[in-house]
Amino acid sequence: MTPTRTSWAFIGAAAWLAGCASTQLDAQWVDPQWAPGSLRGARVLVACEASEAVIRRICQDQVASDLVARGATPVLAPDGAPDDAAYAQAARAAGARAILTQQVAPYGSTVSPGFTVGLGGFGFGSGGFGGGVGVSAPIGGGQVTTGYAANARLVEAGTGRLIWSAKASSPPSHDVQTQMMELSRAVFAAADKSGLF
Repeated sequence: MTPTRTSWAFIGAAAWLAGCASTQLDAQWVDPQWAPGSLRGARVLVACEASEAVIRRICQDQVASDLVARGATPVLAPDGAPDDAAYAQAARAAGARAILTQQVAPYGSTVSPGFTVGLGGFGFGSGGFGGGVGVSAPIGGGQVTTGYAANARLVEAGTGRLIWSAKASSPPSHDVQTQMMELSRAVFAAADKSGLF
């Protein structure tokens, strides 16, 4: 490969990695019949669903904070297994107009290997001394970082009618708190463009 081709390959790979290195909105849908601004000042039940309690709590706190910033009043869903019927019952009891559910799941991961040592095979043949292909093995293990995806949906509490839905994803990182914040911001930026609040 010539130096020019090598340079272009490196630039292309760097650009691809840069594109993957930020939280982004992947998709969004909104009910065209929903009146813009209808949820401003409304009570909204917040339910975050994740396999780990810590992710669920961080997500719930962040979503509630983002709702407050938009003039809505968050009401936290009761703990327990994800259950739309339980969410609807809790929303009715709290006088919430809508239910905002955000599912958070792992989305890609990277492994940073530890120090590696190469081992080569060598020997004698009829033509003299020869070398073999090296094999490397990690020593001390590596670190795994995980990215997350958030799939949010907003339904009308009384009817269960889907009002809006969006999906965002974040690149692998050690800072889960920041990932949850950026995912929520991406989702709410989409909600703002749709005029929900």
